[in-house]
Amino acid sequence: MLLLLATTGGLFSQEADPLVKRVSKDTSKVSLNMDAVYNRPFLAIKKMPIALGGYLEANSLYQSEDGISEGLSFQARRLTLFMSSSITKRIKFLTEIEFEDGTKEIGIEFAALDVSLHPALNFRGGIVMNPIGAFNQNHDGPKWEFVERPDVAVNMLPATWSNVGFGIYGKTHKGDWILGYEAYLTNGFDNSIIDNEENKTFLPAAKENAERFEESNNGKPLFSGKLTVKNRNIAEIGFSYMGGAYNKFEEDGLTLDEKRSVAVFAIDANAVIKNTGTYIVGEIAFVNVDVPETFTQQYGTKQWGAFVDVVQPVLQRSILNWENATLNVAARLDYVDWNVGTFQETGNKIGEEQIAISPAISFRPTAQTVFRINYRYQWQKDILANPAAKTAAWLFGFSTYF
Repeated sequence: MLLLLATTGGLFSQEADPLVKRVSKDTSKVSLNMDAVYNRPFLAIKKMPIALGGYLEANSLYQSEDGISEGLSFQARRLTLFMSSSITKRIKFLTEIEFEDGTKEIGIEFAALDVSLHPALNFRGGIVMNPIGAFNQNHDGPKWEFVERPDVAVNMLPATWSNVGFGIYGKTHKGDWILGYEAYLTNGFDNSIIDNEENKTFLPAAKENAERFEESNNGKPLFSGKLTVKNRNIAEIGFSYMGGAYNKFEEDGLTLDEKRSVAVFAIDANAVIKNTGTYIVGEIAFVNVDVPETFTQQYGTKQWGAFVDVVQPVLQRSILNWENATLNVAARLDYVDWNVGTFQETGNKIGEEQIAISPAISFRPTAQTVFRINYRYQWQKDILANPAAKTAAWLFGFSTYF
């Protein structure tokens, strides 16, 4: 008890100390998804060269598949720390380090130096997040009303996909219109996207290759680019592309295989209906992979998936001294097809698809903390399109910046 009082006393003195202030976001006036890496709350201490922040996610899970359950579990999903520093005029640095499932996985998701030459032209180098879709960059747990991340972002695309590389980004605006862009050359995928434990074409498998932070698998850079258009009164929409060779096709001047490529195209959008406060966000992505002809048809050459969230505030008022507390109801629709097409021999549709619906209730005492109750019902078909396996899950948890 004494330790707890001493600790909380230190925290309260932090809040009252004029040398300590919380910086809610970057100084950028116009915010897009591409700004998410800096659009976070930081704790800045006067005369200290570094601002600190982070977020925590934890939840409980009760799940059953076809009526069989393993009971109740508690999960420490992730603890993320980020640090930023304005090194000098026009030069800043930010890093994001994530600890997943306790310390089962530890990764540097972002560690880049930004050099600002002009609002429309900035240089970035280091470990960057490839701007494919919107969720990959704007993935912080406290920003979402759902415990689970979208299926298309984690089970078809490699969520929080980052690589070593360099590039440029910028934005400009006129009136209510904002235009932003990003373009990077980085290391990228490897043969694991078609040679993995899932026994299917699976881009997230490439995240297991830590060597991509040391060298390219084949000496050919992965290109990632995004163009975003936003109207302050209507919506934001982004168009992104990521592509390049994934296999090691030559070594020491010897040809091992023909060059095989992977290409991803995504469209994301978000909008707020002002009259009702309804928030709508979604993303759709298409994947094309050049799979060797020697592989069986269980390795798909085409994939696509999408998700859409609808969030409706139903109560906004002061509750227990929380001045801007908000109660939301929400719903999510997920869909992923890992193998688009038909069997060559029979003409029957290839299965390997999943659909899920997730109603939710969330409570936000502040914008930086969310308590959420989700129910998720999922149908998943195997490659032969047999009757779907049905999974139901209850999830209760929280996510908070600190």
